[in-house]
Amino acid sequence: MAPTPNSTPPARRPDRFDREGHDQLIDVRDLQAALPGIHRLRAWAHEALAVRAGESAVDIGSGTGSEVMALAEAVGPEGLAVGVEPDPGLLTAAQRRATEAGSTAKFAPGDAYGLPFGAESFDAALCERVFQHLTAPARATAEIARVLRPGGRVVVMDSDWGTAIVHPGNRQVVQAVIDTLTTNTTNPFSGRRLPGLLRQAGLVIDEVGSHALVQDSSIGAGALVARVSAMAVARGAITEEQREKLLADLEAGAESGDIHLSVTMFAVLAHKPQ
Repeated sequence: MAPTPNSTPPARRPDRFDREGHDQLIDVRDLQAALPGIHRLRAWAHEALAVRAGESAVDIGSGTGSEVMALAEAVGPEGLAVGVEPDPGLLTAAQRRATEAGSTAKFAPGDAYGLPFGAESFDAALCERVFQHLTAPARATAEIARVLRPGGRVVVMDSDWGTAIVHPGNRQVVQAVIDTLTTNTTNPFSGRRLPGLLRQAGLVIDEVGSHALVQDSSIGAGALVARVSAMAVARGAITEEQREKLLADLEAGAESGDIHLSVTMFAVLAHKPQ
C-alpha cells in the first residue's frame, strides 16, 4: 500500500529544517569542491539501501530532488519515491526538475520533525546533511522510525564539523577558527551522534562508514574558511592580523601543494526490527 499524507499537516513549516537552528553557515556551496566524495557516499547509500521495484522510499530533506529521482528509478512505476523538503524554493525546483526529466518522483512539504505520512509507510529512507541543522535530532530519528515499516532500512549521512582539518596555519589560530565553526553550527557533531540517536529510536545499526570530504587544493582557503575566520575575529577569538596571516598561509600552501582542508562525513545504515 502506498503511503498517504496525514490528514493533519505538520504544525511547523520552517524555512529550512528548523527555525531555532536556522543557520546558513554551512550549505552545499561550501562543499562544491568536495562533491566527488559526496557522490561516492551517495552511491554507497543507494547500494546499501538496495531499493527494489515496487517498494516505497522517502528522502528527508530532499533539496533539489536528485536522490528522489534516483530512488524513483529504482522502485519503478509500481513503487513510490517521495522527497520531503521544507524550503518552498527547493521544493518547486525539485518538482520542475522531475517533470522535465520525466521522473515519477513525488515531493511533499514537510520537515524532519513532522513527516507528513502515516506510521509504517516506507520500506526505505534516506537523510543527507539534515541533522547538522537540527536542535532536536532525537525527534527526527523518532520520526524516521515511525514511518519505516518493520524490516525497513534507512541511511543517514551527516558531516561532523569537529573533524575539520585546516592546514597550513598556526595551530592556535586554526583551532580558534574551527571552534568558531562548531559554535556557530546548530548541531556541529551530528556525524558522530548518528548511531546513538538511531539506536535510541529503536533501530538496529547494520553498518557505520565515513568519508573525508577534501577540498580541491587549487581553491586555496575557500569561502568557508574566509567567512568563519572573519567570524572568529568578530568574536575576539583571533585578531585581524592573525586571520590575514592564516589566509596568506593557505594561499601559499595552495601554490606549493602543501594544503589540506577537509571534514569527515559519517554514514549509518540501520533497519527497523521485524
